[in-house]
Amino acid sequence: MPRIAWATDVHLNFVSRARFQTFLDEAAACQGGAMVLTGDIAEAPSFRQFLLAIAEKLEKPVYFVLGNHDSYYGGIERARDTARLACRQSPWLHWLSEEAAPVELSPETALTGHCGWADARLGDFRNSKVWLADFELIRDFEGLRRDAIRAKLERLGDEAATHLARLLDLALPRYRNLLVATHIPPWREAAWHRGQPSDDHWLPFFSCGAAGDAIRAAFERHPDRRGTVLCGHTHGDGVSDILPNLRAITGGAEYGDPRMQTVLDVP
Repeated sequence: MPRIAWATDVHLNFVSRARFQTFLDEAAACQGGAMVLTGDIAEAPSFRQFLLAIAEKLEKPVYFVLGNHDSYYGGIERARDTARLACRQSPWLHWLSEEAAPVELSPETALTGHCGWADARLGDFRNSKVWLADFELIRDFEGLRRDAIRAKLERLGDEAATHLARLLDLALPRYRNLLVATHIPPWREAAWHRGQPSDDHWLPFFSCGAAGDAIRAAFERHPDRRGTVLCGHTHGDGVSDILPNLRAITGGAEYGDPRMQTVLDVP
């Protein structure tokens, strides 16, 4: 039975060379046939080097999505160009946001995913006092007023939802099991923060409502299929059953202490 190792929010720019080597050793020891990274690998100037080092160490497929931190000290398009370059430089690297078809892991199971973005649709964006470092450190948001930020977030959420809906429509008629990798939790129930789902002030920045609607609708149309969503972003861990056939697993994280979340058996 194939196995998939999963890590999220490793923030490798915060760790020493020695700690990064320990993380690489831990990843190699997982004995998974492939690895999934669900974003916040590092920051725009450095995440490519970390991805290449992981691929060189493991010499097995590494499927990844980007997180918001991967655009820090740059911009969203720069980060995307960097992800494309990394994939050209290593045959082991695969950016799920640009995969044109589901990735077959076994005859019964496929993987798909998208970076996603917190899209301000859940919770109370208008009255929230939360102000993220994203809006200072990602070029796309610099100088924008709050209403313009919301419009930008919604467009990014719609982009994720469109990609996921298309690939799920391709995958679900063929595969009994789907893994969906994304950085941002798609539902309130999955946006774990300090041991409980996020409140209405944090939720606009901790969830992608458009992606959640697209994923839920796809699995409602296919009640005989099973889906597992792997996500991160909030640094709080938890498991949420969204539908009888759809589960979200949110990975916990701490800055400076990257770790593997788990190894999943693939039916």
